[in-house]
Amino acid sequence: MTDQRVCVVTGGGTGIGAATARLLRAAGHHVVVSGRRPEPLARVAEETGALAHPADTRDPAAVAGLVEAAVAAYGRLDGLVLNAGIARRGAAGDLSDEDWEAVLRTNVTGPFLLLRGALPHLLRARGAVVAVASVSGLRNGFGNAAYATSKAALIQLCRSVAVDYGPRGVRANTVCPSWVRTGMADGRMARFAEEAGGEGVDAAYEEVTRLLPARRPGEPEEVAEAISWLLSPAASFVNGATLTIDGGATAIDAGHVPFAFRVEPRPH
Repeated sequence: MTDQRVCVVTGGGTGIGAATARLLRAAGHHVVVSGRRPEPLARVAEETGALAHPADTRDPAAVAGLVEAAVAAYGRLDGLVLNAGIARRGAAGDLSDEDWEAVLRTNVTGPFLLLRGALPHLLRARGAVVAVASVSGLRNGFGNAAYATSKAALIQLCRSVAVDYGPRGVRANTVCPSWVRTGMADGRMARFAEEAGGEGVDAAYEEVTRLLPARRPGEPEEVAEAISWLLSPAASFVNGATLTIDGGATAIDAGHVPFAFRVEPRPH
C-alpha cells in the first residue's frame, strides 16, 4: 500500500497496545511490538504478523536496541505509540521513594528515551508520535499522586516534541482515556470490588462509570482507532493535541455530581 508505515508500539502485548498493533497490522502497516514480558508479545506477533522485540524502555541500551531492530527489519521508522505504563497508588505523603521512581521512570523517562532515540528516523520520515496518557493527567483523583503527575508530564513531553520538531515535519499528540477494560484496569476494579464488598469486576466497572455520559467503560479497540487516526496522514494538521477518549468523563462538573443521584437514576 502507498502509505504503509513502520510503527513501534510499546506495551504492545496487552490492552490498548495490543489492540493498536492489531489495527495497524490489519491496515497493512509494519508493526514492532515491545514490552518487558516476552510471552504476550509473542502471542500478538503470532496473531498479527507483527515483529516482537522485548525491551525495557527504562533502559537506554534496550531502547537503542529496539530502534535498531525496527530499522533493521523494515528500513525506516515512521511512528511511535508510547503506551507502556504502570501505576502505584498513594497520596504524596504516603508514596515510597521506590514507587515514585518506578512510576516516573516507566511513564515519563521511558517515553523520553525512546523519543530521543527514534527522532533521527522520525525526522527523515516526517513521522508521528502518539502517547497514551490518561484523564488522570488532566483531572486528579484520590491517592493518585505518582500516576497523575507522570501522565501530566507525558502530555507536556509530547507537546514539547510538537513545538520543537513540528517545523521539521514531526507530529506528536496524546490520547487520554478514562476507564478502559484492560488487564491493569481489571486489577484495579478487582481491588475496588474487594474493598467495597461488591459483586466482582463487572459490578465495579458499572459503579465507577455510572455517572459518565457513556455509562460504561471504554474498550481497547476504541482507543486504538483514535491512535491509528492520529498516526495517519488524515491527521496531518493535528499536532500537540490532547484527545480525551473518556465517555464524556472530563465534560462533567464535579460540583454537579450530587444532583445526578436525584435527577437521573441509573436505568436497569
